Amino acid sequence: MALFENRVAAGRDLARALAEWRGTDAVVVGVARGGVPVAAEIARVLGLPLSAVAVRKLGAPGHEEYALGAIAEGVRVVDDAAVRREGVTTAELADVERRERDVLGRRAALLSAGAAVSGATAIVVDDGIATGATAEAACRAVRAMGARRVVLAAPVAPEAWHPDARVADEWVCPHPQRELWAVGRFYEDFRQTTDAEVVRLLDPGVPL
Repeated sequence: MALFENRVAAGRDLARALAEWRGTDAVVVGVARGGVPVAAEIARVLGLPLSAVAVRKLGAPGHEEYALGAIAEGVRVVDDAAVRREGVTTAELADVERRERDVLGRRAALLSAGAAVSGATAIVVDDGIATGATAEAACRAVRAMGARRVVLAAPVAPEAWHPDARVADEWVCPHPQRELWAVGRFYEDFRQTTDAEVVRLLDPGVPL
């Protein structure tokens, strides 16, 4: 049975675990695209500013949902063990990365309406974590933007998974799972978040 009706409901649930940040200098940073609706609800509940970071998963050829790594602006994370396990060649990985960098550039251009994170605590939020590659890339990107402290938060993740202390200063996950192969199975409604929805959430004054 799904834990959440949709990403907004997941955001309300996760906000309870992040209540200590209400009224602070923290900025809630959604991982675009699916993490942004979750982050937006947290920002609304806690009265915090909202931002977003563009990240693209490097999916295995023919098995794109399985992350071999992830990229963000100025950040590249690759799981070499996963690459070897999947038998992916250097050329194949380069082709995947080239395609994803094209998408990353277009998506990053949409996120200018977000609040700045430089000098602040950045609460990096995704809708769930499977391998952790996307989350790591997002945290590293936010750190490079000048965030003073990075808190990584997700409603669900494998119970054995934790971010490296160099990636995130704090890890918040209210619903760790013994097994997690697909984040979507924990949502009744896991439809794809669109670029237009991300833009509207970051800047409600923008008409769709």
